[in-house]
Amino acid sequence: MVAWMGLAIMVKTRLWLAGTVSLTRDRVLADRILQQVRRCAEPLKALLVLTDGWAAYPGSIKRAFREKVKDTPGRGRARLCLWPDLHIGTVIKRTQKKRVVEVTRTMSHGSQEEAERLLQQSQGGSVLNTAFIERLNATMRQRLATLTRKCRQGARRLRPLETGMYLLGTTYNLCWPHHELCKLTHEGRVCTPAMAAGLTDHIWSVSELLHYKVAPTPWVEPKRRGRQKKDAQTPVLARKQPSNRALVRLRKGVLCSATG
Repeated sequence: MVAWMGLAIMVKTRLWLAGTVSLTRDRVLADRILQQVRRCAEPLKALLVLTDGWAAYPGSIKRAFREKVKDTPGRGRARLCLWPDLHIGTVIKRTQKKRVVEVTRTMSHGSQEEAERLLQQSQGGSVLNTAFIERLNATMRQRLATLTRKCRQGARRLRPLETGMYLLGTTYNLCWPHHELCKLTHEGRVCTPAMAAGLTDHIWSVSELLHYKVAPTPWVEPKRRGRQKKDAQTPVLARKQPSNRALVRLRKGVLCSATG
């Protein structure tokens, strides 16, 4: 089986944000992973998204990061507007004999100056690059047996591959200290990506992670459609008795409504 896996990472904290698995490499795969990233991001904040040269990414990013804007009060459909500080960078690498010979960096949306400022603020280097997500891909390939090249444990179904991805992603965020974050140039202490992102204050064990119970979402009563029920104080009108013609039809076995 040939499967495609999409991953997303936050550069500053090395936090694994999203992942999805699919049998096809199409726009649906890009939309699914970008919708997950959208739920992790703060609304209307300055955001820089760096991708490779896949043509489906810029459109999926624009569809994910937009808000509804009501131009005129009253009825009518709201207009979808892109985030004002959204910047999309594309990094295309051309290889020859398994070596990178040329790197093309372009901006699919936004300004180059603001993108470089956001990149330096996140400590992601001086030029647009995709090195951090490539390192995460290498980590996934190293620790997930089904992604190892030339192995006997190939995946035959998407479900085991997806569960393995989530197991490695959560342990990567919560259980494994990151060597780059431990340096003085970053956090300066032993911490995991989840600690650097402020999601937890200690390093989790695998047992603590597997025994953690996620609280269910609050129950919201669904809206009832149709006519509302009348109050108990409202008098109920008595039904009319069926007419003689309707009674004769009922006796003959004809299905009808006796409305009088």
